[in-house]
Amino acid sequence: MGTAARSRGPSSPCRVAGTHAAALRFSMAHRSHPAVRSLAVAAVGISIAALVRSVVRRTRRLDLAGRVVIVTGGSRGLGLCIAEELGRRGARVAICGRDRGALEAAERRLRALGVDVLARPCDLGDRGQAAAFVERVAAEWGRLDVLVNNAGVIHVEPAATVTLEGIDEALRSNFWSAVHATFASLPHLRAEGEGIIVNVVSVGGRVAVPHLLGYSASKFALMGFSEGLEVELRKEGVRVVTVVPGLMRTGSYYNAEFGGQAERELSWFSVSASLPLVTVSARRAARRVVRAIEDRERLVHVGWPAALASLAHGLAPRLVLLVAELADRLLPAPDGAGRAPRRGRDIASALKGSALLRLGDRAACDNNEGPA
Repeated sequence: MGTAARSRGPSSPCRVAGTHAAALRFSMAHRSHPAVRSLAVAAVGISIAALVRSVVRRTRRLDLAGRVVIVTGGSRGLGLCIAEELGRRGARVAICGRDRGALEAAERRLRALGVDVLARPCDLGDRGQAAAFVERVAAEWGRLDVLVNNAGVIHVEPAATVTLEGIDEALRSNFWSAVHATFASLPHLRAEGEGIIVNVVSVGGRVAVPHLLGYSASKFALMGFSEGLEVELRKEGVRVVTVVPGLMRTGSYYNAEFGGQAERELSWFSVSASLPLVTVSARRAARRVVRAIEDRERLVHVGWPAALASLAHGLAPRLVLLVAELADRLLPAPDGAGRAPRRGRDIASALKGSALLRLGDRAACDNNEGPA
């Protein structure tokens, strides 16, 4: 009787063998199930497709050495970082901007890195100036391979104090500058047979952000322009890369303009643009943009918040609008109507130099955005 009891214990060889046999039968039965087989085949297919895509991308990767690239707004911030990354890959880089002092500083910095650079002051919102700049670059280097439309301005204030002039300037700087540069560049890009246009849009071109009315309107326009170009120019051999960054640590709040209660508007905007985890460094963003150029990608989201916001707006637009409405209630009241907007560097703020802006201020110094 004792022996029989031991044979039924958990350590019994017969019981262990029986358990393994049952597990084997269960496994084989489920492996043979049509749904399981379909999932397995699908997983293998996806893996193979991803591998093939990776190999094809590497074999078709654009070599930037010796290529001629225009980077608008290349005197500071993301534009300057993109110019540096392109230069490191051997590209010849032309930059332009409206601030002559910032442009000269950027030119010195690029030359110190060994970049072959052409820097010219230019207001791309003026169609004639944009065309003249593009032709100057093509004449200097004999070709044009890539245009990076990065130039733009940020204007922060509630809709109640926004002026028509402010909306017009946002469209002029963020939308028309890209349109003018694009149409001036297209003949040269077509001539190369594999030209590339990069439009740096914004998550503000996917989701309207409170207190950035003009900025969002202009970026929504640029998004439509960019995607429309991609559809029509692809058959001509010209690729269009649409870049959608989220919050970036560039230090741009020193050169952004603030209306309404300017001090309070500067406070929330500068803190948001300095937060760890949710913001992306300008250098990291620049590397991602340059990789997208090399791989001729169509659409690139920079940072998980940009990707998440775009997805949420596509799936649940009403919910996104509700969240934006709640966020608007937390922002400064629309006081200060009639006051002229001021640049961040000209506004006295108690937050300047604080730990909250540590990352943003460091980026401002690194990216030629810092206050005088």
